[in-house]
Amino acid sequence: MSDTPEIAAARIEAERRRARVMTTAQELQERLSPKTLAKGAWQGAKEKGADLAEDAVDAVKARPLAATGVVAAITMFLAREPLMDLAGSMFKAGKEKRRNRRTRKTPAQQNEMEKVE
Repeated sequence: MSDTPEIAAARIEAERRRARVMTTAQELQERLSPKTLAKGAWQGAKEKGADLAEDAVDAVKARPLAATGVVAAITMFLAREPLMDLAGSMFKAGKEKRRNRRTRKTPAQQNEMEKVE
């Protein structure tokens, strides 16, 4: 049984389309490979990070005092425990100095105390 010209043409067209589908499937497989996806994600993250850094620099240039205040507030928040310890020790030292001043005797009072003893 021989093919008619229409059937032969249809088979050739079907083979051509099958080859196109296979090529497209291979391209999709390459695009969806973990290596390609990771590379694309890394590139996107680098670009986004660069954009954010550029925006941050522009914001600091526009309002340096506000930026300084924000940085100081963040620093104080992160260092709150050591700062509270420092303030507590300074307050405690101040209390002790005041207590020593109150209990300190004048030379005349010391002489009186020595005479009594």
